[in-house]
Amino acid sequence: MHSPSATLLIIDDDQVVRASLAAYLEDSGFNVLQASNGLQGLEVFERDHPDLVICDLRMPQVDGLELIRRINALQVETPVIVVSGAGVMTDAVEALRLGAADYLIKPLEDLAVLEHSVRRALDRAQLRVENLRYREKLEAANRQLQASLSLLEEDQNAGRQVQMNMLPQTPWMVDGLQFAHQIIPSLYLSGDFVDYFRLDERRVAFYLADVSGHGASSAFVTVLLKFMTTRLLYESRRGGVLPEFKPSDVLAHINRGLLNCKLGKHVTMIGGVIDEQAGSLTYSIGGHLPLPVLFSAGESYYLQGRGLPVGLFAEATYQDHVMQIPESFSLTLLSDGILDLLPGDTLKEKETLLPQLVSSAGGTLDGLRRVFGLAKLGDMPDDIALLVMSRNLA
Repeated sequence: MHSPSATLLIIDDDQVVRASLAAYLEDSGFNVLQASNGLQGLEVFERDHPDLVICDLRMPQVDGLELIRRINALQVETPVIVVSGAGVMTDAVEALRLGAADYLIKPLEDLAVLEHSVRRALDRAQLRVENLRYREKLEAANRQLQASLSLLEEDQNAGRQVQMNMLPQTPWMVDGLQFAHQIIPSLYLSGDFVDYFRLDERRVAFYLADVSGHGASSAFVTVLLKFMTTRLLYESRRGGVLPEFKPSDVLAHINRGLLNCKLGKHVTMIGGVIDEQAGSLTYSIGGHLPLPVLFSAGESYYLQGRGLPVGLFAEATYQDHVMQIPESFSLTLLSDGILDLLPGDTLKEKETLLPQLVSSAGGTLDGLRRVFGLAKLGDMPDDIALLVMSRNLA
């Protein structure tokens, strides 16, 4: 999760120990700075801003505890690992109380223990940075929500700009996965919405939502959806480590939130989490049609699932579906507005045709634009949203 080229600062008055630790950590891929005492270490710290500090406890002039205090006074989030031969319990307690990431006892018979401590501390520091970023996003989304209530009433153009700014980057690449989307509103503001974001170092979440109705009132609900999902993610992260994130729980959370708001709006949704480490997809359906279409090895088929719309029934429950994803695949999510573009007299005929069209599009967003003729669309009776996730497509 942390940068493989993170910079470490080792502060130790024992030159042999310092050189040994530096050589091992450099072999492990880190950039290593060195200082022979606390004062010199502080100078290097303020000049080079390392990602992590490893310091001895007993040093002349400025000892390890005082070093931690002075780093804390700089109001930075740099983790400090104390490595000491003193082995006094009170020192260890005080170091940890001051915020040390770890306390290791010399001599270190296995330097892999130190490397593990370093990587764990860097990961935790990165999570703290991400927590701060999510908190800032939450505060920004909250401010945006308050402003949007009046802006959507007074100025459709401002409302459209707010909505577009909330959409994720497209296309977006993350560890070999590509996400791409397009939303075509029937009016100036759309009731369809998509989002995708990294949960942690191994999981990526996504959803597609289709709000009932059209125009400003439906577009407002998309702002509310963004706010609720961002707040839920931030609150889940407050412990430092994100727990298992079930799409069914998210749909249930949004269901309660929409019912409590009493807006008279409901949403059909598909939400999912891709676990890159496990190679799995977990998804949940909230009354949404058409179902997701998986394309792999030249063939397309619907994923299975069902569930009640979100924000309509207080007793609604949602189910998680888990499947392994192929090494090469695309997953296409569409709002029901796409069905207006398909030939056929019945819903069944249209749904039967859809996987064939995804196959002919090669499972890509550009291919779907071509197959559906999206560039030539006139006024549509319903909003259209497309979200395509893919990996290793030829």
